Parts: sequence; C-alpha cells; structure tokens
Amino acid sequence: MRAVVQRVSEADVTIAGTTVAAIGPGLLVLVGVAVGDTVEDVEWLAGKILRLRVFPDDAGLMNRAVADSGGGVLVVSQFTLHASTAKGNRPSFLGAARPEEAVPLYERFLAELERQIGRPVPRGRFGADMQVRLVNDGPVTIPIDSRRRE
Repeated sequence: MRAVVQRVSEADVTIAGTTVAAIGPGLLVLVGVAVGDTVEDVEWLAGKILRLRVFPDDAGLMNRAVADSGGGVLVVSQFTLHASTAKGNRPSFLGAARPEEAVPLYERFLAELERQIGRPVPRGRFGADMQVRLVNDGPVTIPIDSRRRE
C-alpha cells in the first residue's frame, strides 16, 4: 500500500457537488492498494500514519502525532499512486489492485485507523470522481510505502 500523507489546516471531499467528508486541522491521507497487498500492509500503514510525529509541540518542533494534536484524519482512495511512467508518457496502472482486491483492503484500512485512533475517520468514496480540496499546512507532505517500510 502507498499513501501520501499531508498535514492540513483543512480538507474536504466533494462528489457531484456535495461535500461528503471534511476535516479541520489534521491529516489528509491519499491511499492506494497495490496488487498483492495484505492485511499486514494495512495494519502497518495505519499504525505508521497515526504515529507520525508531524504536529508541533509547545516548542514548535514536530513531535506530536495526529491523536496527540486532536486533529482529524481524512482518507481518499487513489489508485493513481501506483502509476508507472517507465514506458512512454501514458501512465500504466497495472500495479494498482483491481477493485475486487482493493475495496476489502481499503475498508480494512479505514476500520484499522478508526480502531487505533478511537473515532470515526471521514473518507471519500472508493472509485468515485472526487474533488479534493486542501490547505497544506507547512507544507508537510510525506509518501509512505508499506513494501519499503522506510
């Protein structure tokens, strides 16, 4: 699984003109499921994201995780995170899991985030044409890949 995690002062997701999810300060997480991802990837990625110390402490240093800061977490599925541009200029998405594999892992990821943070996690709609609006705070943008574990 791959995620792009952005610290935001606010973010929302709109589908067909209707806002379906929104947060104030917190994390916007764009997440893509790859062919062959497992529940282990889900659990590792959820924990890694929730433990990321990207929020300022009283001294202004990035020492606090989202739960420590009281921030929200907004998750948006994004298969394009697994795009390959190795050949030509048209991205290939063969590395992205098909919906029948991706949806259960995406839903498990959401459930794992909620379990670990102890509150509901707003989200976009898997496979929908979404407009994502955000105000990146910092900016802080961190890519994470469960296969690289870096």
